[in-house]
Amino acid sequence: MSNGYEYEIISHLPEHILELLFSYLDLTDIRNCMLVCKKWYTLLCNEKNEVWRVHCLRFMSENVIKSDLLSSLSTYKAKLRAYFHSWNPNDCSRNVYIKPNGFTLHRNPVAQSTDAVRGKMGFYQGRHAWEVFWQGPLGTVAVVGIATKDALLQSHGYLALIGSDSESWGWNIVDNRILHNGESQGSYPQLNNPPKYQVGERIRIILDCDDCTLSFEKNYEFLGVAFRGLPDKIFYPSVSAVYGNTEISMVYLGPPLDG
Repeated sequence: MSNGYEYEIISHLPEHILELLFSYLDLTDIRNCMLVCKKWYTLLCNEKNEVWRVHCLRFMSENVIKSDLLSSLSTYKAKLRAYFHSWNPNDCSRNVYIKPNGFTLHRNPVAQSTDAVRGKMGFYQGRHAWEVFWQGPLGTVAVVGIATKDALLQSHGYLALIGSDSESWGWNIVDNRILHNGESQGSYPQLNNPPKYQVGERIRIILDCDDCTLSFEKNYEFLGVAFRGLPDKIFYPSVSAVYGNTEISMVYLGPPLDG
């Protein structure tokens, strides 16, 4: 049977049968299938269909998929994308471990240590947004931001580790200071008496690799550009923490929505 004849048969199958067949393919093959014809491309662009639900279940439990943790994401494909961008269990301080849900880190109660983690995926072009939120006490220092692969992930004492060297840029949400290369770059956001971060509030980080800027939002309010003139490097979502048993989640959102 020729490949052309096989394609003619498959292409006329009902969509629910195609979804079932595509759900057995790996993600690389699915991407290739999207290039075959308009019908397959349209079907696979539906981020809520059975194909993406089945792939989600291969990596996450149904409880995680439907949890409040991923409430910012409305489609199965978006949830799957977030999983592949979540914290990297192989790129974190030895005092940190990633919980089974894949999105939440737990810092062990180790005295006189500051501990950091990077995300699995780094960015060097385009615009990207992700949310970070603490699910436990902040302690004296709690920093959100970005780091390169060369940034430190563990240090003695309690300090703003993300932002402590030339390879990281951070916002200490305890004292509302932004930091880079071990120096304070000023208050942030630039408001009179900005409110303190409350545990559970989602901070949205916006990295624009094309415009070389890093910005933050909180409670859907844009707080302004924190850093400009970022160098031509690969940046990873990062946080650093000092409080024992605190937990921090990160959910990748994709390109930020303007307006």
